[in-house]
Amino acid sequence: MKMKCSGRGSRSLCKERRMEEEGDIYDGVRAQFPLSFGKQSKPQTPLEAIHNATRRSNSNPKTANDLPSVSSSSRDWLNSLRPPKTPTPPPPLPPPDHDDGPMVGPPPPPPTAADEEEDDDDAEMIGPPPPPPIASESEDDSDQDEVGTRFRIPLSNEIVLKGHTKVVSALAVDHTGSRVLSGSYDYMVRMYDFQGMNARLESFRQLEPFEGHQVRNLSWSPTADRFLCVTGSAQAKIYDRDGLTLGEFVKGDMYIRDLKNTKGHISGLTCGEWHPKTKETILTSSEDGSLRIWDVNDFKSQKQVIKPKLARPGRVPVTTCAWDHDGKCIAGGIGDGSIQIWNIKPGWGSRPDVHIEKSHEDDISGLKFSSDGRILLSRSFDGSLKVWDLRKTKEPLKVFEDLPNHYAQTNIAFSPDERLFLTGTSVERESMTGGLLCFFDRVNLELVSKVGISPTCSVVQCSWHPKLNQIFATTGDKSQGGTHILYDPTVSERGALVCVARAPRKKSIDDFEAKPVIHNPHALPLFRDQPSRKRQREKVLKDPLKSHKPELPMTGPGFGGRVGTSQGSLLTQYLLKKGGMIKETWMEEDPREAILKYADAAAKDPKFIAPAYAETQPEPVFAKSDSEDEEK
Repeated sequence: MKMKCSGRGSRSLCKERRMEEEGDIYDGVRAQFPLSFGKQSKPQTPLEAIHNATRRSNSNPKTANDLPSVSSSSRDWLNSLRPPKTPTPPPPLPPPDHDDGPMVGPPPPPPTAADEEEDDDDAEMIGPPPPPPIASESEDDSDQDEVGTRFRIPLSNEIVLKGHTKVVSALAVDHTGSRVLSGSYDYMVRMYDFQGMNARLESFRQLEPFEGHQVRNLSWSPTADRFLCVTGSAQAKIYDRDGLTLGEFVKGDMYIRDLKNTKGHISGLTCGEWHPKTKETILTSSEDGSLRIWDVNDFKSQKQVIKPKLARPGRVPVTTCAWDHDGKCIAGGIGDGSIQIWNIKPGWGSRPDVHIEKSHEDDISGLKFSSDGRILLSRSFDGSLKVWDLRKTKEPLKVFEDLPNHYAQTNIAFSPDERLFLTGTSVERESMTGGLLCFFDRVNLELVSKVGISPTCSVVQCSWHPKLNQIFATTGDKSQGGTHILYDPTVSERGALVCVARAPRKKSIDDFEAKPVIHNPHALPLFRDQPSRKRQREKVLKDPLKSHKPELPMTGPGFGGRVGTSQGSLLTQYLLKKGGMIKETWMEEDPREAILKYADAAAKDPKFIAPAYAETQPEPVFAKSDSEDEEK
């Protein structure tokens, strides 16, 4: 008998009952079949287990006085650096009671804790004071938690985007946080998409902008629909979001002395950035000693040429460049160690508004403005990071030393709230320290934390994405390169969390992949290249007759059975002359008589011009030879 449902509550109750009945029927029918029958449900891996697989060992950051926290791959080389812990001495035994008489009766009860404290307070301390208590690991963890809680640095988990065969020197994450670009010294640019990437972390496209030129910088447009690629060549390239080439800027004439008269850069580029607000403007710097502003809609000409101020005339390379947060200022790091800043205003030129001479002792690798435009950070090959107040540039606010740098693309980045700024360090040849990511407090201007990224590879580029709340750091050496992504599942969003939880598709036995037929027209005999003559030449060289060098002709009379060249260069001519078959009579014959002997034949049978003038041509009269006159 079916129950009739009326009302909203009764309808939901009836629906639940119906689902229960259907479930009971399904279970009853399913029990009649073996467990291997039918569609098997896929086991779902919980997110907690997935994130535990990417968790960094000892992931919380340490303070400036402690060792840096490292990933699981870095555990061995840091354990070797950790000093051995001294064991805690056992508490001293209470001194025995020394009384004068023999002990009578049962022994006294053991003293309580309160009695011991009273005795310790009353008695005088004899001997040196006890050593201070050693900080336990729980106290260290509490200090680390305090640092992580105060600044909320996402460091608990880590993934690595691999694929490059050399150090990754360029990094760009679009503003939405969905696509990542990485460029390397292996001349390749790899494109990663978090939304379409699974746990294998493979790139969906790779490009080679210029053959044989290192990738030095990558920059997204403000709308994230295009990106700029700067390589070691003199021409920057523009690509769309999918990696298709939109154009490349023109190259200048290297034979023109004045750089303002050239149409483009004449030497390799060093850096380039897209305007933070305007999607048609980009900035590039080059080894030719100039900065140029371009319009992406016109690849044939630049908008502005900036020549830095130099102490003496010449060409000093511009090693790096940067826009400020609003795109109203341009900063350039010059090869002579100076930092020059230009304010973009009507009628501005190459004369810098701010000129910091000898800011660093070596080339500058990175510049970064704060969002309020008051602070400028500079990174250099001299192993230092300097903080500058643009209102007072005579002396830096703070200089952080002992930050080794061996790459011209090492940069600086701010945290999303700009309370911290971070930079990477390079691995030195004889040092036991690996590549680190160093965090500094902007307010107190002190080192907050060091994070070990790789025990053998240097950290070059770094970035802290504001929307994802994830930290990107590029590493590498001469044989490998990768992009490390640090995140925390509790505070980070999307990005690495999306692709790590997406398991790769498993191949099925029903998958079929047709093998393509390759048609190669050059394999036909008509288009085939000619066979190599190398083996044939080697065979000929081994033959003593064919490889015999011909003898030079002899000069003078012949000897040893050979005929000389004095009376004829050929043997045939020599024999004919000696046999009398060749007679040279032209030296003994009169040329006039030799011509006139053909006069009768020419008069009787003219062939060429004579028949046309036969009627009008006068009869030639030749002078008779007078031998007597000739003799006289």
